[in-house]
Amino acid sequence: MTKPDRQSDKPKLGFGYLYDFRNPDQWRRPWDEVYSETLDLVAWSENAGFVGAWVPEHHGAADGYLPAPNLALAAMAARTTTIRLGAAIAIAPLYHPVRFAEECAFLDILSNGRLETAVALGYRRREYDMHGEEFRQRGNRFDEFLRIVRGLWAGETVNFTGRHYTVTGARIVPAPPRGTIPLYIGGFTERALERVAEYADGFLGNEEVCDLYLAKLAERGKDPAGAALRVPALFFTVAEDPDKAMDELAPYYHHVFECYAAWMGEDNAIGMENAITQSMDVETFKQSGILQILTPEQAIEHFKQMQERVPLEHFMMMRPPGLPVERFIEYAQLFADKVIPAFA
Repeated sequence: MTKPDRQSDKPKLGFGYLYDFRNPDQWRRPWDEVYSETLDLVAWSENAGFVGAWVPEHHGAADGYLPAPNLALAAMAARTTTIRLGAAIAIAPLYHPVRFAEECAFLDILSNGRLETAVALGYRRREYDMHGEEFRQRGNRFDEFLRIVRGLWAGETVNFTGRHYTVTGARIVPAPPRGTIPLYIGGFTERALERVAEYADGFLGNEEVCDLYLAKLAERGKDPAGAALRVPALFFTVAEDPDKAMDELAPYYHHVFECYAAWMGEDNAIGMENAITQSMDVETFKQSGILQILTPEQAIEHFKQMQERVPLEHFMMMRPPGLPVERFIEYAQLFADKVIPAFA
C-alpha cells in the first residue's frame, strides 16, 4: 500500500485536553468544587487557544472517574462557544443506540455543531457486570450499535432486528444539522481497526497501530489520504525545566498510571501489546519514561516528526487529577504560548 504524502497532505494539527473529573482520596476536595473548577478550566482552555475538550468514561472508580460523559459535555457546551467537544471515549455497548444517538444529536445542536465524539468497547468486565450486560458479547453489541447510530445520524428511519437490539421506526427529531456527527472509534486490535475503517470518520488511538488503520481503509476502497488520527497522550506535558517539572507532576500522573495499570490487568482485555499492568512506586515511575516532559522546542520538533509519519490531526493531553488548578494553568499556558503558534 502506498502511504499518502505527508508533506503535501497534512491535516491541520490541533491540541486539547481530556478532563476526567476525578477527585482522588489523597487530594480530596468537595465534589462540587472539583466539577465547577473543571468547567472553568475548559472555558479557560478555549480562550488560551486549545481547540478540543474531551471527556472519558469509566464506572465504579474509587476516585470518581467520570461515569456520564454526555452530561459533562452538555455542561461544557454551555460554558464555551468555539472549542470542539466530545467523548474520548464513551463505552458504546453500555448504551442503547437510539438513546445515545438522540443525546448526541441534542448535544450537537446545543453546542452549535461542535460535537465530535469517540466510542469503543471498553475492557473491564466489572463495568459490564454493573450494567447487567454480557462482557463477552460486547463486540457483537458494538457492531449493531454502530449500524443503528450511523443510520439515525444520517436522518434515516431505522428498523433493525439483531441479536442484541431490536429497533422499530426509530428516527431523530431534530436530526443533527450537519447530516451526521463526526465519529471516531478507539481500539488496538485488527477487528477494532476494521470497525474504524467501516464506520468511523477517524481513529482515536496510538501511532503504533496507524499503519494497520491505513491498511484497513485501503482494503475497503477508501483513500488513506483522508485518514484522521487523534492521539490520546495522557502522560505528556511541556515545561521549561523538565527535571523540576517531573518532581512536581509525577505524583499526580502516577495516580493515573496506577489506576490504568490495575484496570488493564483485571481481565487482560485491552488488546494492546506490551500493556503495562504492574504497579510501581513513584520513583520507579519517574525513571520509567512513561511520563514524557519536553521543553516547548522539543515538543514542536516532536509533533513535526509525528506529522511526517502519520495523519495526525489532534493531540490530546490530560489535566491530571489532584493537580492544583493554578499549577495546571501554568503548564498549559506555556504550551499555548510556545507550542500552539508553531502549528497555527
